[in-house]
Amino acid sequence: MKKLIIGAFVGGLILFFWQFLSWSFLHNSQMQYSPNQEEILGLLEGKLEPGQYMMPRAPLDASMDDAQKMIDPYIGKSWMQISYHNNFQMTMGMNMFRGFVIDFVSAFLLCWLFGKFREINIKSTILSSVAVGLIGYFTISYLNSIWFQTDSIPDLIDAIVPWAIIGAWLGWWLKR
Repeated sequence: MKKLIIGAFVGGLILFFWQFLSWSFLHNSQMQYSPNQEEILGLLEGKLEPGQYMMPRAPLDASMDDAQKMIDPYIGKSWMQISYHNNFQMTMGMNMFRGFVIDFVSAFLLCWLFGKFREINIKSTILSSVAVGLIGYFTISYLNSIWFQTDSIPDLIDAIVPWAIIGAWLGWWLKR
């Protein structure tokens, strides 16, 4: 059990530090700056409840015909997704703690999975770890990028690089 906990802890640290670097350097395309941000924020303030929005969109209770009539005038025009919050806060401490806990749990689950393997070697742990990262990427980030036309290349890099490093670490550590 000690080997599992240490493996997961170090794996979680690898993932945590990778995410710090990744969000500092790779994800700029997913958080672009607008010189019109004050005007846009001013237009939205008081008009939305906190939540996520897709615009244009018909109300959930609209019939298919009514929804189509509402959407048709927007075909070929601008659209957006909004994550709206009415209280900007920089609560980095709690967010970082929660992030590390999730990274630790993810590495722990990977260690548990490797415990089910008949034989462990660095090649199998690297390939298996990258496969886990790619499964998450394909079913979440890439699928969303198809529907919402977003840039998912930073997420693809996040699905490969840190998971390969964690796989190499665990292949070395768990085989000892």
